[in-house]
Amino acid sequence: MIRDAETLNVLIDSLRRFVRDRLVPREAEVAETDEVPEDIRAEMRELGLFGMTIPEQYGGLGLTMEEEVLACFELGRTSPAFRSLIGTNNGIGSGGIVIDGTEEQKQKYLPKIASGEYIASFGLTEPGAGSDAASLTTTAVRDGDHYVFNGTKRFITNADLASVLTVMARTDPSKRGAGAISAFIVEKNTPGVSIGKPEKKMGQQGAHICDVIFENARVPAGNLIGLKEGVGFKTAMKTLDKGRLHISAIAIGAAERMLHDALNYAMERKQFGQPISDFQLVQAMLADSQADIYAARTMLLDAARKRDDKQDVTMEASCCKMFATEMCGRVADRAVQIYGGAGYISEYGIERFYRDVRIFRLYEGTTQIQQLIIGRELKRRGVMGW
Repeated sequence: MIRDAETLNVLIDSLRRFVRDRLVPREAEVAETDEVPEDIRAEMRELGLFGMTIPEQYGGLGLTMEEEVLACFELGRTSPAFRSLIGTNNGIGSGGIVIDGTEEQKQKYLPKIASGEYIASFGLTEPGAGSDAASLTTTAVRDGDHYVFNGTKRFITNADLASVLTVMARTDPSKRGAGAISAFIVEKNTPGVSIGKPEKKMGQQGAHICDVIFENARVPAGNLIGLKEGVGFKTAMKTLDKGRLHISAIAIGAAERMLHDALNYAMERKQFGQPISDFQLVQAMLADSQADIYAARTMLLDAARKRDDKQDVTMEASCCKMFATEMCGRVADRAVQIYGGAGYISEYGIERFYRDVRIFRLYEGTTQIQQLIIGRELKRRGVMGW
């Protein structure tokens, strides 16, 4: 749902200029240094990008899902590392607090997250709990006015930069399954919380993931999200529905950027005395990419509007995540093929995108997990109105 088209257009135009004029020229630098420069971080704070989706009463822009998707199309057209820096603040890092937090928790944390003073992170995945998230083993045992945390979280985005983390832990270690999992706000400077070194990755240099280790870390009981035990897994799933739509939009933006670059290269590169864009087999790869992108955009905007209408979009979010991220991988592969040998050389940049977008099919639930969710939801919903 678009609340004010004129105001949104101003935001989108500002984002487009920021991406084109400030972020794209710094992509190689970020890949080389594995850091987003501080001056870029400051500009992101000034533009309000750390709080795009946080409600206005807590200092954010309060974008609706449709507005967020349109903004993410723009942010996706550059290195994913830039988006990753602000992504957890707008998504899974703050989402649990926004959706299920108490008013006191919202007042305490959301304004600082929205301003970019705090980086928020999200701790669900563990060495033995990835797709099977309900099997997590990190414990949070009540001890007076605190919970004592022990365990390890793995592949946690922005953990080294974060001030606060939304952490899923088992509050009743004697019980298995999702019903004993609770969600907490954990401040990183809590004694007993330590952060591992950033992992060396296949792509997305500049976006950091680390282990988070809890060793008898004492977290105030007031930091239990919603002050309710046993509903943390439901909180996580609510945030992931939204996060999957967000990642879908980023994947579509990245695909649009790769198609743009591949088309420009094909129109300039000559073989047999003419631009390779004149050859029908090259045109076919470009055409397939455009059709893929158009289908993904249409699907995602439909799902975003349904979410804004308060409809259940669990199945639609998984459809979008599955289709958009797989589509992005196909576009990346075709783009490298159009570049030919140059596509394998780092100077041209397309090989970096090829590596960067591969993770889209893994985080926020793998493609295979999305298939399982879609199948489950089809069974639950039954006959589709025929």
